[in-house]
Amino acid sequence: MTVVSMSHGELTRFDTLLRVERRELRAEDAATLLGLSRRQVYRLLIRMRADGAPGLVSRRRGRRSNRWLGDSFRNHAIALVREHYHDFGPTLAAEYLAERHDVHISRETLRKLMIEAGLWKDRAARRPRPYQPRYRRDCRGELVQIDGSKHWWFEDRGPQCTLLVYIDDATSELMHLQMVESESTFSYMEATRAYIERHGKPVAFYSDQHSVFRNSRASAARGDGMTHFGRALDALNIEIICANSPQAKGRVERANGTLQDRLVKAMRLEGISSIGEANAFLPSYMVRHNARFARPAFDSRDLHRPLAPHDDLHAIMVWREQRTVTAALTLHYNKTMFILEPTEIARELVRKRVLVCEYPDGRLEIQHEGHVLPYRQFDKMRQVKQPAIVDNRHLDAALLLAKQIQAIAPHHRQRNNNAPTRRDQPTHLFPEPEATVKIDGRRLGGTKLKRGPRLSQAELRARGTLEFVKAR
Repeated sequence: MTVVSMSHGELTRFDTLLRVERRELRAEDAATLLGLSRRQVYRLLIRMRADGAPGLVSRRRGRRSNRWLGDSFRNHAIALVREHYHDFGPTLAAEYLAERHDVHISRETLRKLMIEAGLWKDRAARRPRPYQPRYRRDCRGELVQIDGSKHWWFEDRGPQCTLLVYIDDATSELMHLQMVESESTFSYMEATRAYIERHGKPVAFYSDQHSVFRNSRASAARGDGMTHFGRALDALNIEIICANSPQAKGRVERANGTLQDRLVKAMRLEGISSIGEANAFLPSYMVRHNARFARPAFDSRDLHRPLAPHDDLHAIMVWREQRTVTAALTLHYNKTMFILEPTEIARELVRKRVLVCEYPDGRLEIQHEGHVLPYRQFDKMRQVKQPAIVDNRHLDAALLLAKQIQAIAPHHRQRNNNAPTRRDQPTHLFPEPEATVKIDGRRLGGTKLKRGPRLSQAELRARGTLEFVKAR
């Protein structure tokens, strides 16, 4: 006895044709029920009368597809994927196979082959979105989402670092990428300056609630709760908007996930293992990424604005704080005392406020009403080193800096007359001591004192002729 395997559709077709054969159903009605033409119904009746039920079985069953690639080609493609792209997705692996190995295969075919080989798991059931999606903005440059993605971008070839991502909300176009050590105000200032120089000023930036963008507790010194980065954007007439949740800025979050997959593998293939090499490679990668994922905006207008004549990015993208000048023409900033040169402008600034401007490249200027004041830096050696308050996102950079300092500096630091404590202090600020004099129980290294009115310690430091020496 022969067993014939028939599908559910073939069984339905056999039952309907039997009813036509018994004259219980017209051929036109059978064609309507089966979704066939009247002529095809008569062809099937002829085959059923000649061969019975097996005549209705598809004659293509058991035969290979006309698009069969061949066992050798399939094995070669899987061998390349297993050797070079074992952790790639089917879409990305198909792109690299065509580009680097001249092996052209569709991503769905490669997906089936990788599933059969155990290199990929099919995710048939996906969880539905638990939130209402937000429509894109209409124009390019209307809203630019920014975020920092901390990841092992170089895998085990380099340190963990952060990628600053700027993506347009209307087109999903990567506008700017920059690799930095950590997510800080200065790193965002440098990246934003490069973005504006290339594209212009957008209408608004869309970010999370990081301390770079939003100061939740308005300090008494600032009063308005605006951060230094926000103050720079306000001077450029650019709005900064903070999202209430990560899902609200989903475009940049999804872009981070894509970059953590594709960019890591692309840099691995190029042998990139440092921040400098990565920043040189990112512009060419952005062109390739945008060609694959960017889409046209609903409105063809570009809302980026050119810089105004009075916009100076180098003068705006700085850290600004106010300090009061003392009677000795000194001021304190970042646990360091600065001594102003006794010029005509500086002498009139006693008990007045000046601006201390710290640039991303490390330069520091003291300004008052547009005038840059010359100064000297005085080394204040502290007896007790207070622990620094470091944000969680900056912890890695702080530990790396501590390791570098410990590797260079000795464990017991002592002050002597020939080696100042601060490494960045110029050696010409204070002259070599010629004698040791005691004032109020403290030893002072400096020139011999002449008889005359007794000077305060601040005045002595301002003259730059004496230096405190700590008692051992």
